[in-house]
Order: sequence, then C-alpha cells, then structure tokens
Amino acid sequence: MGAPPGYRPSAWVHLLHQLPRADFQLRPVPSGFAPQEQEYQQALLLVAALAGLGLGLSLIFIAVYLIRFCCCRPPEPPGAKSPPPGGGCVTWSCIAALLVGCAGIGIGFYGNSETSDGVSQLSSALLHANHTLKAIDHLVLEMVERLGEAVRTELTTLEEVLTQRTELVAAARGARRQAEAVAQQLQGLAFWRGVPLSPVQVAEDVSYVEEYRWLAYVLLLLLELLVCLFTLLGLAKQSKWLVIVMTVMGLLVLVLSWGSMGLEAATAVGLSDFCSSPDMYILNLTQEETGLGSDILNYYFLCNQEVSNPFQQRLTLSQRALANIHSQLQGLEREAVPQFPSAQKPLLSLEETLNTTEGNLHQLVALLHCRGLHKDYGTALRGLCEDALEGLLFLLLFSLLSAGALATALCSLPRAWALFPPRSGGERGQSPGEGDGGVPGATARGQPPDGSSILLLYHSPHCTPVMTMTTQMMTTLSALRNPSASCSGSHLSEPLLQARRASVPHLRKECSRSPSVGGPEAGEKKWTTVSREGHRGPPALPKFWW
Repeated sequence: MGAPPGYRPSAWVHLLHQLPRADFQLRPVPSGFAPQEQEYQQALLLVAALAGLGLGLSLIFIAVYLIRFCCCRPPEPPGAKSPPPGGGCVTWSCIAALLVGCAGIGIGFYGNSETSDGVSQLSSALLHANHTLKAIDHLVLEMVERLGEAVRTELTTLEEVLTQRTELVAAARGARRQAEAVAQQLQGLAFWRGVPLSPVQVAEDVSYVEEYRWLAYVLLLLLELLVCLFTLLGLAKQSKWLVIVMTVMGLLVLVLSWGSMGLEAATAVGLSDFCSSPDMYILNLTQEETGLGSDILNYYFLCNQEVSNPFQQRLTLSQRALANIHSQLQGLEREAVPQFPSAQKPLLSLEETLNTTEGNLHQLVALLHCRGLHKDYGTALRGLCEDALEGLLFLLLFSLLSAGALATALCSLPRAWALFPPRSGGERGQSPGEGDGGVPGATARGQPPDGSSILLLYHSPHCTPVMTMTTQMMTTLSALRNPSASCSGSHLSEPLLQARRASVPHLRKECSRSPSVGGPEAGEKKWTTVSREGHRGPPALPKFWW
C-alpha cells in the first residue's frame, strides 16, 4: 500500500511494534492494531498494569527500608554530639535524587510540548481536509444552481424567441438537455454531502481531550517541581516540619508518576501498532462511518498510479457537454442573431454562465485530485506518529526518572531529618552567652552579680530612654554617697581601683549608633562605678538585673 508523502514509520514505531503482547491468560496476542478486540484491549491493560506492579514494589521497598531504619538502627550513646557516620552521604544522595527529579521535570515539559504539537498538527490537517471537502460541495452546488437557472430562464427565453425557426428551436433544446445532463453529472461529484462523519467534529473532540491532557500534565510537573524545590529548601534550612510535609507530598507524586507511566506506556504501544500500518484500519473505519465506496477511499488514502480517479468519467463527460453547449450557442449566435436581434441578450447571458461554469469545473478538477486530501492525510499521520509519539516517549522517560528519584528521596529523607540538630535557645537569634536581656555571664543565667559593687559599663546617648534614665540615677546615687569624688575626682588610688575592677563582674551594654535621644551628654562614653564597700551612711544600693 502506498505511504503518504513524507511519512515513514520511525525506528521507535518498529521497536515498540515488535514488543511481545499477551492477554490476561498470558497467551500471545498479534501486534496488529485492533482496539475493538478484547484480546488486544487486555494486552494494553496488561502493559499499563506493569506500572502498577512497579508502584507496588517501590512502596513495599520504601516501607521495608523505613521500618528497618526506625526499628533496627543502633542506639546513640548518651551525650554524643557528632553525627553518625554516613550522615553526609545520606543528605547528598537525597539532594542528588531531587536534582535528577528536576532534570526529569524539564524532560517532561519538553515531551508535553511535543505531544501537544503533534495533536495540534493532526487537528490542523483535519480542519484543512474539511475545508477542501466543503469547497468541493460549494463549487458543485454553485455550478448546478447556475446551470439550472440558465435552463429555466435564458434557454426558455431563447426557445420562445426562435419559435419561427424549427431547426434553431431544436438546437436550443439540445443545449438545454446537455446543460441538464451536466448538472446531473456534477451532483455526483459532491461525494461528502450528507456524510455523518465530520472532520471538524473529530478535530474539536481531539483538541478538547488534548487541552485537558496538556493541563493535567502541566499541573503534575509543577507539583513535582514544587515538591523538589521545597524539599531542597527544607534540607538547606534543616526545617524538620517542612521536610516531613514534603515527604508526604512526595509520596503522592510518586503514586501519580507511576500512574501516568502506565497510561503513557499503553498509549505508546497502541499508537505504535496503529502507525506501523495505518491505511487499512483508517480505510475500514472511514467506510464504516461514512458509507462511501472503497474506490473513493482507496483513491484518496492511497493516491498512487494503481488506483484510478473514480470521478474521471463524470468530469470528462461534463467537460465534453460544456464544450458541445458552447459550439451550439456559437452556431445559434451566427444564424439567429441576424434574424432575431432579441436572441442576442439570452445568448450572451448563456455564454457568461458557461464560462463561469467551466472555470469552476477546472477548479473542481484540481480539488478532486487526490494530492490535496492525501497531503492532509500524511500531515495528520506525521503529527500523530512522529511528534505525538516522540512526546509520549519523553513523558515516559520523565515518569521513570520521577519515580526513581522520588523513591530514593523518600528513603533518604527520614535519615536526613534525623541528623538535624535539636532546636535550643541559641536558635532564637541569641549568642551562647546571652540571656533574654542580652547580658552576658551570670546575669544571663539568672544569677545575681557579685555583691560588692555594681558596675555599669559603656553607656552612650544612643541607648534607649530607660537605659539613659537608669544610668543617670546610678550616677546621682553614686554622687550622693561620695560627694567628694563627684566634685574633685576619684579619691581612690589607681591600684585600689584596678583591684576593685578586677574583682567586680562587669555588665556591658553596647548600644547601636542610631540618632541620639539623650540630652547634653550625646556622643560621650562613660565608665560609672557605684561602690557600696566601706560606706556606713546611706543605705546600700539595690541590685540591678540586666
């Protein structure tokens, strides 16, 4: 059988077509495309069931691995802070699996686009073929109406004008009979009129299904991309709750990946069987749906020299009849117009109608040739059997990579989050020596400072108003207890001051360099020491907790 122009079954078609097939009883099934037969349907379902088997095995493997990890791992020694050996390998293996999954997502987007392009090419070919068939019907209808109008008006008028000449009336009646015969022959050329199968409806149905298929795959790809990215984010930030949520989502995406793999595998196998020899199946299906003769369908689907044009005889008879009508009208014009001037107008109108009909007939001959419709048939096959099948294979590769990457990640994630350090007070943005107020040392641990003195270190006008007021109060109390020191300077010797400073814990408060809210002491840095040793006058100062 002749192959459509530009279409040859690809190597993938031959490879998938040669795969063995079996029904539910594991009996071999022929690889010919026969979707109406139960054995062939069972063979495709068995191919899809292989993906279900893979899903079950992967879930069992993940469950056994996690049970062994939870129940059979050795207990950690008390006080052990270093991660167990192999912890870094677990984390990096999980990251590598997620990166492989991201690469598979890119392959999936490409495959989804290729499949959509192939189906769009099929729909475009169907719409173009429908345009050709509608053009044939329109031309035939227009020519039949023109000839009928000419028979009813111009030829009738011409017969009435030429009633006095019997031989001229006979010539006009002969032209009438030939015009009616041409109209009858032309009506048989509109072979698609009244056919219940509409290429437009088929194209709309295919586009409708493809739109939802494309959208479903885009959502699946985006879902897996989000799972991979958020899982990597959880590993980077060591967020246990995010990793747990993404583990559950990864399990859902794993099930969806295996399910899509089964659909893609069954569709690819069935499509390869169809594309290996599409002509016979399409011929039988079209003949069953349209009721057209096999000669017409063979001519358009095969379009080779072995099959003749079934409309050639009608076209030849129509062209000869129009040529005879032309010659008769020219003879009437030579003989009748000199005697009957009123016959010139209907003769000119008939000549114009015949010229238009001949032009439409030449256009109809070109449309009825098999080249146009057969080219649309080849375009549809190339879109379905090359682009769409290639896209399905890329989607199948995406599902395989996705399933493997997610299975590896699901096995690695529980071990990875077990290595996360436990959260403590230091994770809330505090340094190891800081308490709630940012004070180091014993004060941060809730222990009072040494009772000998209170030393307020390093305050500046950039501090908060509360700190400024506290500093001023401490300075005032110190001046009241030791007026001489505040007026004339410190009365203690330098060695004594150094000894006291060494024995007194310091409380340091360093403020940010924001605009000052203090008074005239802006920009200064002071050391203020409040001592309670050796004073017997005013009562002792209270202890301040910072």
